[in-house]
Amino acid sequence: MFEIQPMNADIYRQQTRRSTLIIALIFLVLALAFSTVAVAVFGEPGGDNLRFNIGGVFAAVLVMAALMRKVFWTRQWMAPAVYSWQLKRSLMSVTNVMHHVTAAVEKDDPSAMKLLRFYHLGLSQMHQLDGNSSDHGQLHREMEQHKARMEALGIDTEQTTLDPAWLEAVKQGAR
Repeated sequence: MFEIQPMNADIYRQQTRRSTLIIALIFLVLALAFSTVAVAVFGEPGGDNLRFNIGGVFAAVLVMAALMRKVFWTRQWMAPAVYSWQLKRSLMSVTNVMHHVTAAVEKDDPSAMKLLRFYHLGLSQMHQLDGNSSDHGQLHREMEQHKARMEALGIDTEQTTLDPAWLEAVKQGAR
C-alpha cells in the first residue's frame, strides 16, 4: 500500500537534485575506474581499446543497478527520489486501468470513486513536486467535480492511500 505524504516542493526538488548529482558522480567514477582497469588488463598499448572502455561502462551500469537496489535505496538522502518513484508507480497502476475506473465511476462504484480520488490527489502532488503547473487548472476542475460527487454519495474524500483491493474490484467489475 502506498500513501501520499505531505512534502514541500522546493525542498523535494533540492534533495532530488542532490541525490541525482551523487548518483551521477558515483557512476562517473565507477565507469572511469572500470574502463581504465579493463584497458590496463586486457588492452593493447596504442591499439583499439573501445570495446574494453564500453565493457567498463557496462560493468559500471551493472554495479550501479546493484548499489541502487541494495545500498542507496534505503538511504535518507534518497528518500525523496524513492517516494517520487513509488508515487509515479502507484499512479501508473491506476492509469493502466483508467478505462475501467471511469466506466465504474459513471456507475457510482465506491471503489472506483476512491481510486479516482487517490489518482487525482497523487497526480496533483506529482505536478506540484515536479513544478508542472501547466496541467493543474484542468486537473483542479476535475478534482473538485469528483470531490463534490463523492461528498454527495457520502464517500470519504481523504483518499491518500492506494488500496490494491480497489484496483482489483475495478478490474473484477469490468469483467
